[in-house]
Amino acid sequence: MFCRRSRTVLNLHQTFKRRIYEENLAAAAEVKICDCSSYSTGSGSRELPRKLKRSERKPWVTDINELKRKSRLERQERRVVREATLKPPENGLLVKELIPVAHEVLAARTQLLTCVSRVAESIAILVCSVCGDVHVGDPPHKIRTCNVSGSRKNKEHTWERGGVDHVFPVVESNLFERLQVDRIPAVVELCIQAGVEIPEYPTRRFDFPVYCVAGRLIDFEKRFPKYDLSGRDIKPFGFWEMAKRSKGDKKPLILPYNDLKGFAAQGMEAFEKMCSGVVRLMQKYAVQTCGYCPEVQVGPKGHRVRQCQAFKHQMRDGQHAWQEATVDDLVPPVYVWHVQDPHNPLLIDALKRYYGKLPALVELFGQAGAEVGENYWAMMREDVVVPGLDEEKLVV
Repeated sequence: MFCRRSRTVLNLHQTFKRRIYEENLAAAAEVKICDCSSYSTGSGSRELPRKLKRSERKPWVTDINELKRKSRLERQERRVVREATLKPPENGLLVKELIPVAHEVLAARTQLLTCVSRVAESIAILVCSVCGDVHVGDPPHKIRTCNVSGSRKNKEHTWERGGVDHVFPVVESNLFERLQVDRIPAVVELCIQAGVEIPEYPTRRFDFPVYCVAGRLIDFEKRFPKYDLSGRDIKPFGFWEMAKRSKGDKKPLILPYNDLKGFAAQGMEAFEKMCSGVVRLMQKYAVQTCGYCPEVQVGPKGHRVRQCQAFKHQMRDGQHAWQEATVDDLVPPVYVWHVQDPHNPLLIDALKRYYGKLPALVELFGQAGAEVGENYWAMMREDVVVPGLDEEKLVV
């Protein structure tokens, strides 16, 4: 009897100590939060996504266990001979409410390219010829982050003049279900599948939905064509020449050529509109990306071209490891160091932990006079006071 009571008292004592320990942890966490809020101006500090190693796979958008569960359900449904109801765009028809969004995305992309080209003429874009690091502004920074094969011993960058492609890289994609044709930007292909008609890229549209019976898609238009869809006048090659000829029909922006701030403001607005529109389109239209390389395919399934040269491609026989894509796969962000003081743009290696980063397009338009949105305040680290060069030794 006495042993049972002693054990009970001992258990209560341990439980009491555990509760005190948990309360102390919670109080310490609250103190940290209070300290951060008193130090920051309210924006907080947001870390950039970690750069993946060559052997690492891109993170899954949907949990792998959830994907396996959906795959098992689909296999069970295929065994039952019945018709499965498909909704647009799975049945081949367009999503009507997203057609204006696709037109807005394509128009915003065209406007963005025009604004970037104009602003890049006045603000320098520099790129490292060894590691590919990008910097916006002149002079370039002195941060020693060039740590690749062939770099200098002191890890300093070897700068050279860059262009629009370095701050706004274009991700290309194959035309849907056509692998022996020219490649076009993935954002343009997404807009075409969402309902944009471009004469240079002819696209077949469905007038009637596709039916799914026992896991097989049945296209009655293909079996009993109502119109002549032989495609005799469609050329599978030479789209780039047609696109070059049609560039003259595009109307330029109605802005004075010397209005650099106006081009930057419109470019910032076009960039935000394009990214938000791409996110809305990707919620309905599937986009696939390789888990190890930058390859992107717009469509419900990835192509089977064996051209992957990424990590362990021999085990996949050169095929891509397809998975669900994100907006960063179609519009890859290029992060550059943020210059807080335009009058003193020099960034040194000793104070690199006090500098923030921004996407290259946002930094380019910001230096040209455009207003940077609240979404980027946490990345700019404006709440951190950068020490002066004479105060460098006093920093702990």
